[in-house]
Amino acid sequence: MTVKTVRLNRRPIRIWIPVLPVLLVLSPAIVLAVGVAAVACLVYRINLLRALGSGWRIVSALPGTRLGIEHGRTEVLVTIR
Repeated sequence: MTVKTVRLNRRPIRIWIPVLPVLLVLSPAIVLAVGVAAVACLVYRINLLRALGSGWRIVSALPGTRLGIEHGRTEVLVTIR
């Protein structure tokens, strides 16, 4: 994942963020979120396997996504590769 910050009249700053170490750091939160989603699926009678499959398809479709955020004279561009 690449994050690029563009500021008016200054050089842009480009930061490459490795995804695997970020996932390892966030893995406890991810496990907790999957558990909460599983309980919500049971409460609302949604097929758990179909919900997990849909979530996986969304995550696997992220490469190539570009997100641009502007605030004042600063713009942040996030590219997922």
